[in-house]
Order: sequence, then structure tokens, then C-alpha cells
Amino acid sequence: MSQRHARVLSLSAALWVAAPLVAHAQPKPAQLQAAGSEIVFTTRQMGVPVEGKFGKFTATIALDPRKPETGSVAFTIDTGSARFGSAELDAEVPKATWLNVAKFPQATFQSSAIKAAGPGKFEVTGKLGIKGSTQDVVVPVQVTQSGTTSSASGAFVIKRLEFKVGEAEWADTSLLGNEVQVRFKLALTGLGPL
Repeated sequence: MSQRHARVLSLSAALWVAAPLVAHAQPKPAQLQAAGSEIVFTTRQMGVPVEGKFGKFTATIALDPRKPETGSVAFTIDTGSARFGSAELDAEVPKATWLNVAKFPQATFQSSAIKAAGPGKFEVTGKLGIKGSTQDVVVPVQVTQSGTTSSASGAFVIKRLEFKVGEAEWADTSLLGNEVQVRFKLALTGLGPL
């Protein structure tokens, strides 16, 4: 066998091995735009809705809307950025009873699977970590596009006591509801077309 023939065979073998890796390559990450992005949470205190939001978070979103199963989503949320707009509540939230920001400065989400759920709709399964506790969650996401900008939005419900948020006397769900609705809207650039 000639040296040239051996090189051609080696190159062919390398391409054959690499082809499945290229076919399943993760899409290029989209860029999160702070302006137009928000994460809001709503709980009920003695039956009355109380809304807050996180002011600081980052996300790595690698999603080809036409091949969602190849994508991934990761979030890091600065728990110290939680605000209710009330000086009294805002001073309480970082304390150990609530988010314990000194010990757990970040909440995280890491996807484990993404699947299509209809036109522009996706179901993102992953692990949500808050205050040292991790729970599996399924997050429905709706993506819309206008020009080069995409908007990803959705809502899901968590149970705060599963994450030890609101301990001691605040574990009483007649005072503060156990369910917390989380809503988000993310402005993105660089996401592939729907």
C-alpha cells in the first residue's frame, strides 16, 4: 500500500469517526440581553399575592429550535438580588430563614433534556438548585422571534418548602403559601430560526 493511499484511508477513517460528533454538536450559545429580560416570582401571604423579582442573573442558552434535543440551558441567579419593593421584605429575604444569601449566594438551573412541544414551544427538563436543595423541574417555554431578536417566556410552580425557603414559623403554609409561581421573559440574540 502506498503512503498516499494510507493517508487517504486514515483521513477517511477519521472523518467516519468524527461525523456522528459533528452531527450532534451543540448549537452556538445565544446572547442574553439584560434589557427586556426578567425573572419574577409570586407567592401568597395570608391569601394575598406578593410579587418579587431577581435583578441579577446570567444564562447560557445553546438551542437550535429545529433540533432542540441537541441544546442546553443553564442559569445562575444572584439570590441577593431578590427584591419585593418593600424595604422591610427586602431586608428579610437574605436572612437564613429565607434565602440564606451569605451561605447560598446563587440559585442554579441546569437542563438535562429539551424537547419540542409545538410550534415555537419547548419543554425543558432539568435540576433547580436553591439554598442547597435540588429538585427536578419541567419548564414550558414559548419562543417568538422578530428580526434578529428572540423572546423566550414561560412560567412554572415550585414548592418553597422543598427548598427550605421560609423556615421556622414561616413553614406554616396558612401564613405563607407553599407554592411559588416563577415567570420569566428572556430577550435573546443569536438564536437560530424557528
